[in-house]
Amino acid sequence: MAFYEVYSHPALIRYKTCVCTKATLFLVAVLCLTYISPLLVAYRSQGFWIKRSTYEEQPVVRYQYQTLLIASTSTKGHYVAWSTFPHLNNMLGANLRIPAVSVREEDQNQDGKLDRLIFQLQLPLKPEEQVYSVQLLLTFSYQLFRMSTVLMQSLAYVQHSSPVPGAKLFLSGDLRLQQRTPLPHRGLYNVYNVPVINGSSPLASAYNLDNIIRTYQERNLTTVLSCPMPVWTVGRAAGSPFQLNAEIRYPMEVITYRPGFWETIKFAWIQYVSVLLIFLWVFERIQRGMLIRDPVSQKLVFLEETNIRYRNDKSGMF
Repeated sequence: MAFYEVYSHPALIRYKTCVCTKATLFLVAVLCLTYISPLLVAYRSQGFWIKRSTYEEQPVVRYQYQTLLIASTSTKGHYVAWSTFPHLNNMLGANLRIPAVSVREEDQNQDGKLDRLIFQLQLPLKPEEQVYSVQLLLTFSYQLFRMSTVLMQSLAYVQHSSPVPGAKLFLSGDLRLQQRTPLPHRGLYNVYNVPVINGSSPLASAYNLDNIIRTYQERNLTTVLSCPMPVWTVGRAAGSPFQLNAEIRYPMEVITYRPGFWETIKFAWIQYVSVLLIFLWVFERIQRGMLIRDPVSQKLVFLEETNIRYRNDKSGMF
């Protein structure tokens, strides 16, 4: 006579014990190992608490039309200069040369953010003057908005020299952001939103390049013009001006910042749970094996075992 299964359900087995038993100590030890061990493993494997993170953003950069130019006209220390600061121009006296300047900023991809600056300068010279080196300062307004709101004023510094007098200097580079410490993840950060060059000062020390660069480099946030291949052209015709052409791009930047509380907890939780799943699987089988094969020194009381199965034969259901 053939039988076939019409219904089944799993057996339910309960183990109970008193509080002060080896079974209780075993269960407490398993729980501690299951939930505390993953925390120690995730923490000791480094990177549990993220201290810094990064994101990409193209800054909002604008040229502020503030310029300082110094050109050496001999190897004996003679120079000519020009700036957009009236007090400095008054102090230059006979060394002042008024150049012709052309400035244009372009938004190449039409996304509402400027992408590059085209700066052209023609410096008039006397017939006996030659240019051996050039120092140029340009100031910019620099802003970030994605995480914390960063407002600051920065500069680009250009310096090039040659033992051969030149007729033209061409530069093509990127205005890059440099950080010493991470930015906050939110809030307003405008501690450097002050003029890089104090154009209202009548003192010569305010326009000294050593003082300007020294003070600027003490900041946490600075910009630097990355131009690995300047082009120095020689052979200036008599009476023609010295030309300085620069193309400065405003590229996408990788910004470092300190993550907030919830971002830190989110990444820590992901690491903890990924290790916890392994420990849950391992200790669940250890616990099952110990209770089924050796009920902890016989201190566990077997209370209930149910396994009901219905069968159908000629005589009916049992």
